[in-house]
Amino acid sequence: MEYKFGTLKKGEKNLITDVKGVKVGHVTLSNGDIQTGVTAIIPHEGDLFHDKCPAASFVINGYGKSAGLMQINELGTIETPLILTNTLSVGTAFDACVRYMTGIYPGIGWNEGTVNPVILECNDGFLNDIRGLHVKTEHIFEALSAASDTFSQGAVGAGRGMTCYGLKGGIGSASRVFEIESADYTLGTLVMTNFGSTSDLMICGDHVGAKLTGKPEDAKGSCIMVIATDAPISTRQLQRVCRHAQSGLARTGGITENGSGEVVVAFSTANRMKMNEPVWNMTVLNDSKMSRIFRSVIECVEESIINSMLYAETVKGFGGHERRALQEILK
Repeated sequence: MEYKFGTLKKGEKNLITDVKGVKVGHVTLSNGDIQTGVTAIIPHEGDLFHDKCPAASFVINGYGKSAGLMQINELGTIETPLILTNTLSVGTAFDACVRYMTGIYPGIGWNEGTVNPVILECNDGFLNDIRGLHVKTEHIFEALSAASDTFSQGAVGAGRGMTCYGLKGGIGSASRVFEIESADYTLGTLVMTNFGSTSDLMICGDHVGAKLTGKPEDAKGSCIMVIATDAPISTRQLQRVCRHAQSGLARTGGITENGSGEVVVAFSTANRMKMNEPVWNMTVLNDSKMSRIFRSVIECVEESIINSMLYAETVKGFGGHERRALQEILK
């Protein structure tokens, strides 16, 4: 079945990588009780550490163990790839990202400052033997090496063991292309979904979940939402963009329960904060022109969440636990 999300034009691939320079790579670990992985997002193709992207983050509900958000909000920049993985592998991913960055930039920690890895997580312990700590340093390096402008969605990478609305969740993405004052811009999102009760699921306004089950379930869990755009917006404006992600989440039925970890990170590739320049001259969009960007975020987050389910297959993992694919249920 074809679904129509919103009214704006989709990007060429309908992926976050429609924003030029953004790349995504996965490593998927799938072997019996091991159902987990890594997803890496590279913000741009240039010098990540010295030519930083403006960035912001927003915590909708803070039940989570992410790393790097404090410095993003203090300095308004991102200087590393973003690594997504499971909750208990945040430390491994942090260490690997440090090793990756210090391998490229020899001044880090010596004659330059230290580095701020951004690690985002969800708990995949229902389908994955999370206590086994199966994600290793080499898996993060492999995901970074695999980063491309095309990538798979569904039960892949960090999303391999995730659950969404009681069904199989994972990694989803979408993009929009829009015009502001005769200039074309692109915005894309990538989400990792691990939340929600089946009974709450909505697709394009259709209460699908209520038709699948009448029994409300615990809706706790997490949803990581990453937003990229080539529109010239400031860190303050990116904070506003982050906050609008919640509307896209709500369109799918998400209610952010007490035990939920909904985290949003956004960055713009339009400007660079060059560390060797004493003054930054940035082009910034007038606030009165932001509404089209807000609509893009809402549409992309909504579609990305549903895509994470539509592209996923049924997965059986730890302890014989199983999460069925949405596509199977809808047949």
